[in-house]
Amino acid sequence: MQATSNKPNKIRWYYEGLSKGVFRASKCADCGKFTFPPTGCCEYCGSWNVEDAELSGKGTLLFATHSGSDASHPRFEKAAPFVYGHIRLEEGPITQAIIQGVGTSPEELKALFEKGPVPVQAVTLQMDDLPVIAFKLQD
Repeated sequence: MQATSNKPNKIRWYYEGLSKGVFRASKCADCGKFTFPPTGCCEYCGSWNVEDAELSGKGTLLFATHSGSDASHPRFEKAAPFVYGHIRLEEGPITQAIIQGVGTSPEELKALFEKGPVPVQAVTLQMDDLPVIAFKLQD
């Protein structure tokens, strides 16, 4: 069982991509599915035969919620309060991230919920220590 990736450090590779607005994943050479964020093996079939891949950054917001007034980690204090959501990436994986383009009031969240799943596009937020992925609503 040997990884086919030429990237020895997936975490560094992932964050270097984020800092450039590039969204990276692992793609399984056996089952064809994407693992996001990237890891050394496939989260679906367990194969170590994964390859480096770039994602489109496109997705669908499945649902969202208000983060609360306090940030869950000090790196997010500058962004709080924010909306947090679950996104199905165009390539298949589901991830969670900050959602931009919608307010945190109950009325705004209800209006978003009533729209149903909505298209989103990945963006990078530069925090003090690391870049993080977020998604903005698309019209």
